[in-house]
Amino acid sequence: VVNKDGEEIWVQLSVVPVSWEGEPAALNFLRDITVQKRLEAQVQQSQRMESIGTLAGGIAHDFNNLLMGIQGSASVMLIDIKPDHALYGNLKLIERCIKSGAKLTQQLLGFARRGKYVVTPCNLNEIVNRTSLIFGHTRKEITIHIKQNKDLHPINVDMGQIEQVLLNMYVNAWQAMPDGGDLYIETDNVTLDAKYNEQKLYHIPPGKYIKLSVTDNGTGMDKETVKRIFEPFFTTRHMGTGTGLGLASAYGIIKNHNGIINCYSELGHGTTFNIYLPVSSSEAKTMEDKTISKKASLDNETILLVDDEEVVAQGCRQLIESMGCNVHVALGGEDAIKIYQEKQDKIDLVILDMIMPNMGGGETYDRLKEINPEIKVLLSSGYSIRGQATEILDRGCNGFIQKPFNTQQLSQKIMEVLNTN
Repeated sequence: VVNKDGEEIWVQLSVVPVSWEGEPAALNFLRDITVQKRLEAQVQQSQRMESIGTLAGGIAHDFNNLLMGIQGSASVMLIDIKPDHALYGNLKLIERCIKSGAKLTQQLLGFARRGKYVVTPCNLNEIVNRTSLIFGHTRKEITIHIKQNKDLHPINVDMGQIEQVLLNMYVNAWQAMPDGGDLYIETDNVTLDAKYNEQKLYHIPPGKYIKLSVTDNGTGMDKETVKRIFEPFFTTRHMGTGTGLGLASAYGIIKNHNGIINCYSELGHGTTFNIYLPVSSSEAKTMEDKTISKKASLDNETILLVDDEEVVAQGCRQLIESMGCNVHVALGGEDAIKIYQEKQDKIDLVILDMIMPNMGGGETYDRLKEINPEIKVLLSSGYSIRGQATEILDRGCNGFIQKPFNTQQLSQKIMEVLNTN
């Protein structure tokens, strides 16, 4: 129904049969249940996004493993092929495609809230200034207006991911203004109380937050489009002109920082994105720097490679052998324990996959650590450092590398771990 202010509301009708002047009648009660209906819709949407996020994260992990197999073979072939060889250009093209695929999976992992997460205290104004300057140089038909609170509170964030969020929103605004227009960016300190959260149906703790608003005067969107704007692969652009992952990854990144992001838009009147991020209450924790010695060669090092994916293990083995190292391959955690018990005196480093059936990377690491407390382990995964990987690193694991990686990236990581005191 429509109330006196012209707003559509949900009501619950209750009917009680009564007698009125000797005639049967009905006594009708209307109760406003709009807030309840909105809350139910939000819960359903949240559950849907969580399900899609889980699926997206799994796909990204498996896809990174496939890319790793391709990257391993390509890298080994490039070692033996000179730049003037007829197939050299094809191999470099394969590497470029792998990099593009890896960027795609990074966005999927961002939406799935499993992206890289290195928190540092920072000023959001500096990130806004830096990203808007970069964007402004490339899209000169867009006029950027910035309004900032000069006393903005610090926040604990992954600066790289927040830069990605901002650039995704700038690009979204540019696409809504094909003939040029105005982009308004505003930052401020705000306090969200329990009443505000209840009115807006947000499920975040009351307290001090930083508010970032990005507004354009573009084409705008209808209500149905706004409802789906943060879904992965949903796009209003023509087929082939985008992945539909920009705003989906922004949603996942902000949620992963314990913040909220919402969108308000009207057709013909532009769009506003509002982001709220909690104010920093303490210094962010960062990984401690490692002490590096002067070792500079990998010749004759012996490495135990642990990965349940045979294709990945084969590709990685070829990469490691091309560096002059000896390699033992274990296709699972139990196999790794057995090999290490037999050859631990000869093994200098273990490269350990994080996600494996039966005995996962975390349990395998703990078992290896029991055998040799001084063991050096490089953790590897199609997921990135957030979550389970961080937990294993906190237990003493020496380093992490995300698939797919090439020869140079792997050799650098191996060197870092071997040189760690």
